[in-house]
Amino acid sequence: MSSSTTAAPTQRRRWLPSFGVQVLIGLVLGVVLGYVAREMGPAGVDADGVVDPNWLTETLTTVGSIFVTLLRAIVPPLVFLAIVASIANLREVTGAARLAWKTLVWFAGTALIAVVIGIVLGLVMRPGENTSVSPDAAADPGRSGSWLDFLNGLVPSNFLGLGASAGGDGSVSLSFNVLQILVVAIAFGIAALKVGEAAEPFLVFVRSALAVVQKVLWWVILLAPIATVGLLGNAVASYGWDALGSLGTFAIAVYVGLALVLFVVYPLLLKANGMSIKQFFSGAWPAIQLAFVSRSSIGTMPLTQSVAERNLGVPRAYASFAVPLGATTKMDGCASIYPAISAIFVAQFFGLELGLTDYLLIAFVAVIGSAATAGVTGAVVMLTLTLSTLGLPLEGVGLLLAIDPILDMGRTATNVAGQALIPAIVSKREGILDEKIYAAARDGEILKPEQPMAVAA
Repeated sequence: MSSSTTAAPTQRRRWLPSFGVQVLIGLVLGVVLGYVAREMGPAGVDADGVVDPNWLTETLTTVGSIFVTLLRAIVPPLVFLAIVASIANLREVTGAARLAWKTLVWFAGTALIAVVIGIVLGLVMRPGENTSVSPDAAADPGRSGSWLDFLNGLVPSNFLGLGASAGGDGSVSLSFNVLQILVVAIAFGIAALKVGEAAEPFLVFVRSALAVVQKVLWWVILLAPIATVGLLGNAVASYGWDALGSLGTFAIAVYVGLALVLFVVYPLLLKANGMSIKQFFSGAWPAIQLAFVSRSSIGTMPLTQSVAERNLGVPRAYASFAVPLGATTKMDGCASIYPAISAIFVAQFFGLELGLTDYLLIAFVAVIGSAATAGVTGAVVMLTLTLSTLGLPLEGVGLLLAIDPILDMGRTATNVAGQALIPAIVSKREGILDEKIYAAARDGEILKPEQPMAVAA
């Protein structure tokens, strides 16, 4: 005999639209306010020749940066607690090692598909030959990726991989290395398993702390529609679309590649595994939207994990392992399509010929290199790694920086979609996906972290 209990529907004030609609409204307001701020022009120029933004631009920037700061602040404890708890819970999941291995294989396979699309588009559209950008824009990027970054990134500098740097004004800014947090958390999780019963009090604390962090996370996520106005408005006000004129073909090539991966490759993979395309995108869309405006896979990671578990039906023990791992190593936009097209652009711009070996190297860097730069985030670092591997001029990076923020929105959205897709597919193939949750009707809401799931007995 079976029975089921289902959580009561989320209560919401009637005048308040669903979360997804709120974000869409934020997108529209962000574009409008950003355009207005750009038309207002700068407030003035100081004695050093630095342009002062007007009050609206400064307000939009502040609103967006506060939200990203809040997300980044909660990521270190969330990743550590989630990974430790998930490793402890993996003992209850059959074939945990097989899950981890298949996840990595799917990460690599989809990255290979994405980089092939990027190479083909670069060869067909030839963006380096169809540009009006001046060679004077070429400049050293100031930082570059290295295969040694992977080894350095594996070694934690402290308990949570936290770092601090002093600014010229005497301020101190904190940063964190997600790869190092993963290493520390995995070590603690495995140690807890090895210790056995004596580690139970520690694991009880970890699970309790994780519940508290998820509660705080939900409060932050509720601010996403307001943050969307600031983040997108700042992008439009600060960069606009003027720079697209000189690099139009390059920008189009990148966005065509992103669209092919997001709306062709991913749906085909879903269909091949007997999964509804509509259900995936309706479930993952809140995270994809946030990724587009925030331009941060790491900042979006908490929401990505939430939709993977509560909208797509991925088991929590597996999602809390696969999503943080994907947030650092699964980057089809930043680490596959963009570096491939950019490398071909630089070669064509400087009149250099690429051979078959070079294209194979581009594919190799795309599949393996994202892990090598996981501790040093940013598509620019990934691009410099690709160019240095091919022996292309690093000064070519300077040609593309003018429109990088505009491209980064699409790149990050594609990254996050892939980070939610692979855990769902692997769960489906392993028979652990909650089909009822995946097939549930969507109303634009994200289930609250404390809200119980439907349970069948």
